[in-house]
Amino acid sequence: MAVWLLKLRRWHAWLAPVVLAPLLLTVSSGMAYRLLRDWGGWGRDQAHWLMVLHEGEWLGPQGETIYVLLNGLGLLWMLSTGLLMLLRRWLR
Repeated sequence: MAVWLLKLRRWHAWLAPVVLAPLLLTVSSGMAYRLLRDWGGWGRDQAHWLMVLHEGEWLGPQGETIYVLLNGLGLLWMLSTGLLMLLRRWLR
């Protein structure tokens, strides 16, 4: 196995737990917001706290931007490295 693939695998495994928590928070709060608004009859004001969680507003103005940026980059990293490892396995 190529050395770069071993390093990629290690980085992927090391970052996975770090990336997982913010992604789960973003996904679950976004889904809860939409479902409670559409099917639960909640108003915008009732569900606003879910958007505060979803967008990282609880971290302040600069923290919110960093949260969104790192969340997006973390997702792209996990998807791209996971896809590379999967393609490598399929091509063997």
